[in-house]
Amino acid sequence: MNKTFYITTPIYYPSAKPHMGHAYSSIVADFFARFKSIDDYQVHFLTGTDEHGLKIQRSAEKVGQEPQIFCDQISQTFRELSDTLNLSNTDFIRTTEARHKKTVQHLWSILEKNDDIYLSNYSGWYSVSDEAFYNEEEIEEIDGKKIAISSKSPVEWIEEESYFFRLSKWQKPLLEYYKANPDFISPESRKNEVISFVKGGLKDLSVSRKSFSWGIPVPDNKNHIIYVWLDALTNYLSALNYPNIKDDLFRKYWPATIHLIGKDILRFHAVYWPAFLLAAKIDLPKKVYGHGWILSGDEKMSKSKGNILDPLEIIKEYGLDPLRYYLIKEVSFGNDGNISQDRLEDCINSDLANNYGNLCQRVTAFTIKNCDGKIPSEIKFIDDDFRILNKYKDNLDKIRSKIDNQNINFYIDYIVNSLFEANKYFNDQEPWKRKDDKIRLNTIVYTTLEIVRKVSFLLYPIMPESALKALKIFDINENQIKLNTIDNNEYLVKGNDINKIDILFKKIEKNND
Repeated sequence: MNKTFYITTPIYYPSAKPHMGHAYSSIVADFFARFKSIDDYQVHFLTGTDEHGLKIQRSAEKVGQEPQIFCDQISQTFRELSDTLNLSNTDFIRTTEARHKKTVQHLWSILEKNDDIYLSNYSGWYSVSDEAFYNEEEIEEIDGKKIAISSKSPVEWIEEESYFFRLSKWQKPLLEYYKANPDFISPESRKNEVISFVKGGLKDLSVSRKSFSWGIPVPDNKNHIIYVWLDALTNYLSALNYPNIKDDLFRKYWPATIHLIGKDILRFHAVYWPAFLLAAKIDLPKKVYGHGWILSGDEKMSKSKGNILDPLEIIKEYGLDPLRYYLIKEVSFGNDGNISQDRLEDCINSDLANNYGNLCQRVTAFTIKNCDGKIPSEIKFIDDDFRILNKYKDNLDKIRSKIDNQNINFYIDYIVNSLFEANKYFNDQEPWKRKDDKIRLNTIVYTTLEIVRKVSFLLYPIMPESALKALKIFDINENQIKLNTIDNNEYLVKGNDINKIDILFKKIEKNND
């Protein structure tokens, strides 16, 4: 049976240029996708842009453009960001595409046919910024302005004819589903938040708008457009060519393995989306993971606050892989995290330049000088060698299990500790003092080269470009990176030439004033 893995990022709202929060979601999703790829899974990795709604229409009007032209331009910047971040996504979806419109209208028709949608009138608070409806208890007034308590976004009172989805009908089935599928929402704190919200009572959800026109028309009633979140969430299906359930993509990859999202859109993914799917009799995704925010100071980044951190500027100054490494290592996955220039530079100098880059350089230079530039042929492992080599074999299943539970913190800690142990091993074994014992010298070199290979394989999902540069030592290409080979202690071909590589990471000169 083929192993498949379907991971999605949020589809990003292109009302402004990308920021570090977008980059974080995408990089983490790419990490999981690449890890599963090297573990022989067939991976479908989806990202894209959410291009409908009043927020987009108003943003386009501000710059004097038609919404479609505005979306074409901004969506392109997100597509380019995927390239800049070296993402391995297999698809990029836009909600203005014909394939998506077809799926959304089909899903609407199913919900309507099943009597889960009805026409009535809506009056209440709406946030254009969040494209979300809020109850009275979710609103506060500050300086005479009404805002949503959770997002601090301004809300406005709207009254209009609207179609409603019978969300209240699905309160009990949702709670039963959460109980029967305890891993559906992660991390635990987010699950508790969702369950508390649903237990508090669900009201029927307005799922159409009549006061503006930028969206997908409701079938058989062109005066209404479909609510942006029912539209947006359906991208996870439209990318698999639903409603063609016999399509290879849909049969192979649905239900999705994991929807990776920011915690601010958890309600839409963990309450509304499963309710829509239950009503349409479509299997639910296996997991929704709501990660934390990347903060600027102590606040979430937003255009209105003017505190957006541009990932392109950091990449330009420090490089892509150091940023990818930093975000995965320094942000405790599931929690909020800050970008700190000082910590980023420490990561580059300590972890990347000293522990990883220096290890690659040292053992390569030593091999060229003392082993004729070849992977040693005559070796004989002793307990010291097996002790460090077998840690990879002994932990391989544990690594897989941790990743399946999105425990990135374990994974990165394992790599950092492995690099520390590898450097310590090379120093303690002192191969430069073993020139009178060629087999021992060879074995130390072979063992260290094997560790460089193993660690580089593990680093590939985090820093693909840098890991591949290091693997040029052995002429190992991307297609040869397989997770199940790290338990092989004699993978490297004895007698093969090794290659000298350039410095992987330049140390940052820090101002200590």
